[in-house]
Formats: sequence, structure tokens, C-alpha cells
Amino acid sequence: MADLRLPPDFTLQKLTQAQRAFESVLGANKVFFEDLDRTSYLDKFAVDDEAHHPSGAVACESVEEVQAVVRIANQYRLPLFPISRGKNLGYGGTAPVLEGSVVLDLSRMKKIEFDAEQGTVIVEPGVSFYDLYDFVQQNNLPYWLSTPGNSWGSVMGNALDRGVGYTPYGEHTKNICGLEVVMPDGDLVRTGMGAFSNAPTWQAYPFGFGPGWDQMFVQSNFGIVTKMGMWMMPEPESLMGMDVEFDRPEDLKVMVDTIAPLRRERVLTQSPSIGNWMRAAAVLTRRTDWTDEPGALSDAVIDAIRKQFDIGWWGVSLRLYGREDVNKAAYKILEEAMGNAGPMKITPTSWRRGEPLEYTGWTGTPMTFPMQNVNWYGGRGGHIGFSPIIPQDGDAALAQFRRTYARYQEYGMDYQGSFAFGERHLTNVNAMVFNKDDPAMMGRIDPFFRTLVADAKAQGYGEYRTHLDYMDLVAGSYDFNNNALLRLNEKVKNALDPNGIIAPGKSGIWPSAFAGERGQ
Repeated sequence: MADLRLPPDFTLQKLTQAQRAFESVLGANKVFFEDLDRTSYLDKFAVDDEAHHPSGAVACESVEEVQAVVRIANQYRLPLFPISRGKNLGYGGTAPVLEGSVVLDLSRMKKIEFDAEQGTVIVEPGVSFYDLYDFVQQNNLPYWLSTPGNSWGSVMGNALDRGVGYTPYGEHTKNICGLEVVMPDGDLVRTGMGAFSNAPTWQAYPFGFGPGWDQMFVQSNFGIVTKMGMWMMPEPESLMGMDVEFDRPEDLKVMVDTIAPLRRERVLTQSPSIGNWMRAAAVLTRRTDWTDEPGALSDAVIDAIRKQFDIGWWGVSLRLYGREDVNKAAYKILEEAMGNAGPMKITPTSWRRGEPLEYTGWTGTPMTFPMQNVNWYGGRGGHIGFSPIIPQDGDAALAQFRRTYARYQEYGMDYQGSFAFGERHLTNVNAMVFNKDDPAMMGRIDPFFRTLVADAKAQGYGEYRTHLDYMDLVAGSYDFNNNALLRLNEKVKNALDPNGIIAPGKSGIWPSAFAGERGQ
């Protein structure tokens, strides 16, 4: 049992007793406590392979099984770490925050209930974007998904961690409508109109009567979500848009200042993302195809890569969805605005219902090929993301880029960054791609990340999402009034989960029972 890690103040005898109790309610084929099992639930992209080891895992197939597991966990004071599918790579994957927690694997819960008239769906945690896409296609439903850049993960898990896609429904958390949640004491709650027996409006109105609790279970450890309602995008009559390339790093300013008003006016209703040249290069090639020079890539190599792929320093894909007449009118506005911004090139694109469809994120098609970027350096590839929220302002975006780019060069890393638009904000997503077989490189990742967090905090920028290693760091950076928000979160946690069994440490929220583990 060389890989066995136990929670604080826990014993092997208690773990064995808990394991037997899990087997009694689930069956032995759903309980995993062997060395190989524990290895299977490690973080595949971990910066530190010695951190976040589980003591085992259990797999549930029904709400009733989840409730039974929660009751056993309370009996033995054994922390659980729920995962939907465990594909949140770059943020922790299948691994728990707290060493020795038991992973509660919900990937076998895969039911889909679709209301084709209203365009809503209820999914369980194990439903992947591919599963939902196949369901829509097989049933000839006139709806589109919004998918993230890598789509093998859970629809629910992505929305509950504030993941994003590229269509007008790309801010997935905003499209949650109604949750079913197993609470830390095993009670079962439905939010919104789901609290009303047999309500036909559970997926139509998210608030119900009294406080609206859906967002309480986003990025939290207050309960285990077993069903999620979500709004789907009706298949549009047409799609029009353009792929736009800009030549210089400083063009980021004009790109942001041109697109931002169109986004705020809802001429653009999608979630466009400005990305640099490496988004293409790292997916289609490896670094050794271009150079063997150490440190960050030189301008000469970057120029060679851009020439080969005929791409700008920055690129953005802009799409319009809906009625064709409306799209044509909006396209004229878009074409004039982007043309006046001085692009390197504009490539128009269009589609009408009934024509062959391009299989991309812009049409809500699941995909996984962008994950090939982890092969950039060779070896066992991985990445983590640094993603602060910044103002939707060209000067602010350019300044943030210059600070971050200088840090990439300082730490000898190749820059892959993007600026994704919400309606009023930008998310500056920076992928820190690495080779886990390069000890020198891996030794730079932690100080590099912490430096980026400190740089952003100095500007008043906080991350919206982060890896297990940095949840305490990021939660602590939200420091108004002596971290009043964190204190509020932990008051709620202790009230709902006095034994601290649901995902202690998730999003930096530590129950009193494990308060000593903060920052460990």
C-alpha cells in the first residue's frame, strides 16, 4: 500500500471499515481501494505528482446510492471528493484537494431528459458533451450545444466550474436552470421551481420562491449535484461571420476596443476569444519541428511559425447566429468595424440551415484535438491555466499581455494566451504548457504561477478558476474586509456540513474539521 494516503487523524482500520460499508450498499464492483485504483484517480497533469492522492474511490449509479455513500462518510468522518467525469484537466482532473479523500465518481450517472418543445435538458453528472451531442443528433432535435475547447468532459461539471464555449450560449453557468442536490447530511433538494412538486417549469424559471440557490453550488463544496437543468440554443437559420488575423502584438488593443462595443450592444451574442499564434502551432506541430534553442521562443522562430501557417500574431473568430436577414444586417456592421481596425486579413464564412456544417466549436460540435497542445514540448505533456478577469478595455488588455508575456520570457516558457469576451469583462486565459519529464522546467512552474497571481493581484485582478494546488492562494487573494467572502463561505460550509465531508478545501473553502489543512 505504498500509494495509500489517509486523511488527517484517520486510521487504516477506519478506512477498512468504511470500505466494507461502501461495498455493502454499492457492491464490491463499485468500490476501488487498490493501489492501481488510487493511481487511476491521480491528477494526470499535476505539477507535483506527490500531492492530492486519494485513499480510494466509489462509483455511484443513482441518487439513492449517492445518499447512501454520504451517510457512510458522515458515520466515519471520511471526506469525499465528487467528480462528474474527472476530465477537468489542467485544474486537477480526478484528484481531490485534500490528501486521502475518497473520490466519489459520478461518471456512471448518464441519464438525459430532453424537452424538445421548450429547448431544455436535464443531465446527470456523467453525461459528456459527446453523449449530449449524439442524443440530439440521433433524435433529430433542432438544437445546438455550446462546447468547450476540449469536449470529453461532463456537461454538468463544466457548467459548475464556470467553463465556457463559443456560441451565444457559451457562458454555461448562466444557462443552468434548476438543480437536484444531495446535501452533506444526505437530504435531497431541488432548487428553483423543482421545489414545487411536479412543476412543469423547473427548467423554465431558475429562481422559484425565496432565494435562488443554483449559483450556490457552482465552484462550491456545499452539496453534490446529481441533476442539472440547462437551456439549449435553437438551431439557427443561418450563421455568418469571419476569421480575422492581426499582425502585431500591440494590435490587441484595437481588437478589444473594436469587439467590446459590439459585444455589449449584443450585435455579437457569442463569446469570441482572441488567441495568439501558438494556439495553432502547438496543436499541429511540436516545438522540435521549429527549434532546439532553450528558453522562450525568439521572434525569428515565431515569425517562421506564422509564415508557415499564414496566421497573425493574434486571431479571432466572430460569428453571428439566427435569422438570415438579421445576420446580413449585423454582418455589415461587423465587416465595417473590423475592416477599420486594420487587420492583416479577413476570411468570411457563412452557413444556411440544410447545408453541410463545419465541425467546430462555433457550431457546438464536440472536439478534443486542441488537447494536442500538451505535446508541444514532448515527453509527458500537461498544462495548467492562469485566467484572471480583467476589464473589457484595450489598454488594460495590452498592459496585462505585456506583463504576462514578460514573465513567460523570464521563466523560459512559450506563450499561449487568449482574451475571451463576456458581455462586460475579459477572461485572460494563459495556458502553461509543460513537459513532466523535464525536471528543470517543472521546477519553474510553481514560482511562475505564483508570480502571475501576484502580478494580477497588484492590478486588482483575480482568477475565476484555478488548479487544486492554488485554490487557497486564489481564495486568499479575494481580500476585501479581511477576506469577508471566504469567511461567509466557510460559515455556510460549517452550517451545512459540520463533519466537513464534502470536498474539503474545494475553492479554498475549508470546514472547521479540516481547517488546519489550509495552505498545506
